[in-house]
Amino acid sequence: MSALPAAILFDFDGTLIDSAPDILTGINRLLDEENLPNLDLAQVHQFIGDGAPMLVTRTFAAVGRPLDPDSIPAMTDRYMAIYESLPADPGCVFPGVAATLASLRESIPLALVTNKPERATHAVLRAIGLDGLFTAVVGGDTLPTRKPHPGPLLHAMAQLGVAPARTVMVGDGANDVTAGRAAGCHVVCVTYGYPRMPVEELGADRLVDHFHDLPAALADLALR
Repeated sequence: MSALPAAILFDFDGTLIDSAPDILTGINRLLDEENLPNLDLAQVHQFIGDGAPMLVTRTFAAVGRPLDPDSIPAMTDRYMAIYESLPADPGCVFPGVAATLASLRESIPLALVTNKPERATHAVLRAIGLDGLFTAVVGGDTLPTRKPHPGPLLHAMAQLGVAPARTVMVGDGANDVTAGRAAGCHVVCVTYGYPRMPVEELGADRLVDHFHDLPAALADLALR
């Protein structure tokens, strides 16, 4: 076995980019349209990670106006229209991400597996200059299932032609760990993202405090 994995799958929000400020702006503009109080950044951190419909559902519950299930799709569409209209700031990329991904990609195929809708994901990737780094991109609406279901990871691995045992999922939360375990992958978590529980309790194989430490963690993981 080589020192590094055959493929690496990455989460997006909270792992590669600090998207919470833009998500907060988008969600608060939606709330303004509905004459409802705004959220703060700490609240949005807790609502990120399960896809746009759940973000919108949690938001309206938090401000005291729970949505009827039938109204969630339309409200989610309105939120996404607002979010996609916001210019993505290249400064949202976490330190070390661009250089580390470019270096890894020289020898390892990379995929992005996120619960963010696929169209928005591609738009953000283009805006921040990371769009050429991934062989496959799987969004939260690419398949009928999203993380923590293993389906999106298995779909990405099929596109890359790699086996789960030789693949590493890199993320920041429980959905990434649960999906990775269910798909048969190794899992590495960053410690600076948006987990809703202590990152040490997520059950990842390795933790990294800085993204530039990822290659060393990957080598250590494969050699254990």
